[in-house]
Amino acid sequence: TNHFKGAIPHSIANLSTTLQILAVSMNQLYGSIPPRIANLVNISILDLSDNQFTGSISEEIENLKKFEPLDLSKNYISGTIPEQTLNLPELSILLNLSQNHLVVSLPRTIGSLKVLSDFCEVLDNNLSGEIPKEIGFCSHLEHLYLKGNFFSGSIPSSMSSLRGLRKIDLSRNNLSGQIPKFLETLALENLNLSFNDLEGEVPIKGIFANASAISVVGNNRLCGGITELRLSKCSNNDSKKKKVPRFIVLVSIASAILGLTMVSSSIFCRLKKRKTKQASEPMLKKTLLKVSYEMLLRATNGFSLTHLVGVGSFGSVYKGFLDQDGAFVAVKVLNLQHQELLRGNDFKVVVYEFMENRSFEKWLHPIPTTEEEELEIQNLTLLHRLSIAIDVASAVDYLHHQCQEPILHCDLKPSNVLLDSDMIARVGDFGLVKFLPEVSNQIKSSSIEVRGTIGYTAPEYGLGSEVSTHEDVYSYGVLLLEMMTRKKPTDFMFEGDLTLHNFTRTTLPDRVMEIEDPVLINEEVAASNRMMSQARNNNKMECVISMVRIGVACTMKSPQERMSITHAISELQSFRNIFLQPTTIRFNSQKVCNHRSMKSETSSSRRLRKEIT
Repeated sequence: TNHFKGAIPHSIANLSTTLQILAVSMNQLYGSIPPRIANLVNISILDLSDNQFTGSISEEIENLKKFEPLDLSKNYISGTIPEQTLNLPELSILLNLSQNHLVVSLPRTIGSLKVLSDFCEVLDNNLSGEIPKEIGFCSHLEHLYLKGNFFSGSIPSSMSSLRGLRKIDLSRNNLSGQIPKFLETLALENLNLSFNDLEGEVPIKGIFANASAISVVGNNRLCGGITELRLSKCSNNDSKKKKVPRFIVLVSIASAILGLTMVSSSIFCRLKKRKTKQASEPMLKKTLLKVSYEMLLRATNGFSLTHLVGVGSFGSVYKGFLDQDGAFVAVKVLNLQHQELLRGNDFKVVVYEFMENRSFEKWLHPIPTTEEEELEIQNLTLLHRLSIAIDVASAVDYLHHQCQEPILHCDLKPSNVLLDSDMIARVGDFGLVKFLPEVSNQIKSSSIEVRGTIGYTAPEYGLGSEVSTHEDVYSYGVLLLEMMTRKKPTDFMFEGDLTLHNFTRTTLPDRVMEIEDPVLINEEVAASNRMMSQARNNNKMECVISMVRIGVACTMKSPQERMSITHAISELQSFRNIFLQPTTIRFNSQKVCNHRSMKSETSSSRRLRKEIT
């Protein structure tokens, strides 16, 4: 490790004929892996492991025919594994794609790695589907690690051809069926099949005779095996079948009918009593739709790549259509995997109402690929931002003050704000919520770690300070400043003591245009009269200044100095009322003025100035 930071320059392609080894593991490199790296035709070793690379694996990597080891593990690489990636016939030592965010299935081209003799590792990703039978062509393979994914189906019988296998780890998947007998015949040193959904009798020969070399825990339907495994004995159903006396059958049937009658009567009476209450029950009491794995599989076309709408640090999101509900949904497949975490064999998902306009993050920091998307960026008006700010603040206020017990969101940021078809904001992703006692808005904790996302988390929580509603207020303030400047709190310009808070605070009130989002500066004011347009522009500018003031007031270093979320809502709503108010025209010395917008500061602005100075 050399503590390198930054992205790999595209100019590395200039070394196309000379570079043979590129090993930069355990650094702090980030960004996408440049596609032009495929020009390094003579490279034989590529090790980019243990960095912060994002993006997907380029299909052009198949141009690198001389690879011996390929290690991209421990990054944030997402998307699918291109079939071309595994079409590397010279790859002979190592293929390691572990601990990334790769999705969908393991390509069948895995069978092309016929000379891969040491390690094949794709553990701790989000891969699903069946283990391809073509893996049986990797005849020289010694170590196969596929743990911590969502592989389903049975262990492929083609693996019986892998006579050189020494270690297999298929743990923490959704594999089903029986443990194949051919595993007894392989010269294995270690076998881990734990936390799947395997069933039936565990073999007792070969590797299965050594309890310290195998693990089958977490498969509740397994039985038999050697005594050291402490599994239940397998029952011989055929030998235990006995003829049941006829009178016992008759008594059982009569008892069942009597019991069913009593239960039915009880249910009927309860339903009758409930009828009068149903009309007054709130909408929140309605029954939630029960969704099975099969329904989600059908809704997303088998979690196909065409339905994938995004990949984040906690999982992948797919768009689906539920036939029985007639609605589009967003299905988030959670990635709760880590070498230090104990994971069951459940398939964990969160199903949301699908938000047509995606996340606010996509609007603030888009990567347009078409002219239409470029136009969408320009359409994020000040009124849109003001309304979104009010929507988010109202949601936070509801969590803090209107629930039975106060709730902290703990991860408020643009990517967790979703926009519906009417651009109404909805706060989502409650993966880190904390409940606070009703009697107080804060509790002390000596073991609270930094939560949320870097840049949006309040500074006091890096010191193990108190858990309080002030944390969400800080995150909201950062979101508001980011909304007005279009600069992320983690932007490269913010180093040392320069933060998004300090950057915006120093411009108040007269130099806000210096840091304002250029889209807002160039926003046209629709008016038929030039003087009227100027009045509306003054209104707009005062609104921008006020929103920046609120953002600054919410991100004060001291939690006690931060504006309350209730106060922020009140101020924002008053600004929106002013902004939407029809412009009043008064003739005075041939000038047209708006008596509200031409004031240097409203009373709301003056109050805010006092709060942050």
